Amino acid sequence: MEIFRPIERILRGAHSHWVGDGFYVKQYFPSGQNIEFFNKFSPFILLDYNEPYYFEATNKTVGVGAHPHRGFETVTLAISGKVEHHDNKGNHGIIGPGDIQWMTAGSGILHKEYHEKEYAQKGRTFHMIQLWVNLPQKYKMVEPKYQSLLNENMGKFSLQDNMGEVTVYAGQVQGVKGPAKTFSPINLYKVTLKKNGTIKLNEPADFNIGALVINGSVKINDNQILEQGSFILFENKEGNIKLEGISDEVSLIFLSGEPLNEPVVAQGPFVMNTEEEIIQANLDFYTGLFGESDF
Repeated sequence: MEIFRPIERILRGAHSHWVGDGFYVKQYFPSGQNIEFFNKFSPFILLDYNEPYYFEATNKTVGVGAHPHRGFETVTLAISGKVEHHDNKGNHGIIGPGDIQWMTAGSGILHKEYHEKEYAQKGRTFHMIQLWVNLPQKYKMVEPKYQSLLNENMGKFSLQDNMGEVTVYAGQVQGVKGPAKTFSPINLYKVTLKKNGTIKLNEPADFNIGALVINGSVKINDNQILEQGSFILFENKEGNIKLEGISDEVSLIFLSGEPLNEPVVAQGPFVMNTEEEIIQANLDFYTGLFGESDF
């Protein structure tokens, strides 16, 4: 008899709220989970999901202005729409559907994200994900960096009979590697299935694994049907994860990573290991050690 990896819980996300004026998101974690979820789903520490949302055309900048981060990485995945990034280390990029901005805040950075200006001048449906990935303690104060990962450079493979596709952003899935460079073992990827298309996934038993349904309906492990907007957290046990497309097309984003097993102290835009390090991050920011905010 086949052994499936059990589902531990299903999250639906908190009520949508605005981040700046360009991102209308549901926070799946840590909202309402507090420190328990930091420990449960390491190295992933935050997931904001902007479900498809229609924005009217505008000539103004729509997004989030300059703000600081330290101690982790921000990963922005554009599903539909264009996101532009600037930071005070001189990095700049624009991503469209299927692209990712992967920013390592490390020792400290100021950045801003917004709808790309020409894109914002049209009425548009915006659909995106932002994920925060914790840095191991020894890399907390690494030099900040920025990775612009384009859809055309992702690792990809098709399923049998063209019944689906897997796109690998980071790590490795069934021998196919993604382009992102990470500081701890992470597999980040998208699975897209046609109706009745199936796939079996197998991740290390000690990895924390979750998946967000971003389109359609999917059957998991032959018994649980979930719709767009559901986040599935799996138990840390051996077993396959079986997916079957129920709607004409279904897509899920998988987050799989080796736990860091280190203390986590988070406050606003900073994620460190001790209260003292959080105090120091605030002090460094307010005394200008993060650099100029006019960029």
